[in-house]
Amino acid sequence: MITGELKSKIDAVWNDFWSGGISNPLEVMEQLTYLLFIKALDERQTLAENKANQTGEPIDDVIFPEGELFHPEGRARGRPYGDLRWSRFKNMAPADMYAVVDEYVFPFLEERAEESTHAKHMRDARLTIPTPALLQKAVDGLDAIPMVDRDTKGDVYEYMLSKIATAGQNGQFRTPRHIIRLMVEMVAPQPDDTICDPASGTCGFLVAAGEYVRDNHPTALTDEVQAKHFHNGMFSGYDFDNTMLRIGSMNMQLHGVQNPDVSYRDSLAEDYASESEGYTLILANPPFAGSLDYEGTAKDLLQVVRTKKTELLFLTLFLRLLKPGGRAAVIVPDGVLFGSSKAHKELRRILVEDQKLDGVISLPSGVFKPYAGVSTAILLFTKTNSGGTNHVWFYNLEADGYSLDDKRTPLLDEDKLGTVGKPLGDDEHMKNNLPDALARWQERDGSELERARTKLSFCVPKGDIATNDYDLSINRYKEVVYDEFEYAPPSEILDELAALEEDIQVGIENLKVMLR
Repeated sequence: MITGELKSKIDAVWNDFWSGGISNPLEVMEQLTYLLFIKALDERQTLAENKANQTGEPIDDVIFPEGELFHPEGRARGRPYGDLRWSRFKNMAPADMYAVVDEYVFPFLEERAEESTHAKHMRDARLTIPTPALLQKAVDGLDAIPMVDRDTKGDVYEYMLSKIATAGQNGQFRTPRHIIRLMVEMVAPQPDDTICDPASGTCGFLVAAGEYVRDNHPTALTDEVQAKHFHNGMFSGYDFDNTMLRIGSMNMQLHGVQNPDVSYRDSLAEDYASESEGYTLILANPPFAGSLDYEGTAKDLLQVVRTKKTELLFLTLFLRLLKPGGRAAVIVPDGVLFGSSKAHKELRRILVEDQKLDGVISLPSGVFKPYAGVSTAILLFTKTNSGGTNHVWFYNLEADGYSLDDKRTPLLDEDKLGTVGKPLGDDEHMKNNLPDALARWQERDGSELERARTKLSFCVPKGDIATNDYDLSINRYKEVVYDEFEYAPPSEILDELAALEEDIQVGIENLKVMLR
């Protein structure tokens, strides 16, 4: 957990960047990611050296070998590889440190670019910190932040990510972590799952899925076979923004996943049309209004829904990528639920008739502020290719624990936010529906079937949905209870009005007397 003191240290580093002339939060995050990666390399070498000293065995993976790294452009003499280590250059004078990091450390990252999924994203790494003084502040600041274990490292990076307060160049915005955790807990990832986010961004969904498996399946990391799968084959994330790939890959690394497949890919492109049925679980918040190269879009997706709307094409892609029996929890704009175009209706029909649509959660429109005010929903479905939808569970999420304005201020104490924590009273439930939504999701095939449509959650038979053109908006099925009043008979009301008129006349006469 991030303490107040730790937050202050991170805030200080962030503020140094802003005052030093780097105001783009994504650029700040990218530069911090490079520095953390460099620091991690030194830590790995130190651990390997300590192990070698204890066992007498040679180091398996020598990151910083003996000898010198020569300037890639031949403009200066070589530097010992040891000078490239964080523990060495952090003690140099600012100008020397800057020269080493800029002219040697970053080219060194290029050398290691093919060695792991994390390192490959450092291939085009560039130092954009403008001055030696700012680099020294950044190095000193990061060095002062204790990141001794996986949990702390992950929490620190997550807090840094939370400070990204503007949308990315391709329209990405950060999905709130409590919404991600709700979705992850609803689909309950298993140790043998293969999980994909085709629009991975900072890899928040994959990180949360990994943490869920760690917390709920302890043997996943102690069993040799399961651990190998966890670190090498369980997680795949795709994005076409290199900055996001670097940040997402580092996020996975700091959360203890050694070799996830975080790769550059335009998931909707024809180049990847051959990939199908490779995953058992998809978690995603795809771009809603991204630019689309219609000619380059996979033809098999367009055959299902001929549209330029990326949210519909991504839903079609999810169905293609899932294995039969695979499940998905994805965020879509409200238009997907009730859009009247042929593509909208056909995709909803496919989800209800050809697959198994499990649930629809309507989210409050302020969930994604300050990035966007769009109304959204979570779709939960299972790929069957043979139908199976008997009823669909709906939940009208009215409150997520935070104010729904641009400030997104917590409305409850920290231990009462999210999906799990201290039990909530009735008043607190009105501020945070997430625990209730998760509990009622577990009962979607039981007690929820009897819930009245006036409640926050209820089930709707498939036949009702089909009759309504497969409309999936909760307001189509929700029933509103109006307060009932008993009115007096008309004659009694008229008598009361006559008496009131008489009282008014008496009052007027009394007022006239007083004014004489």
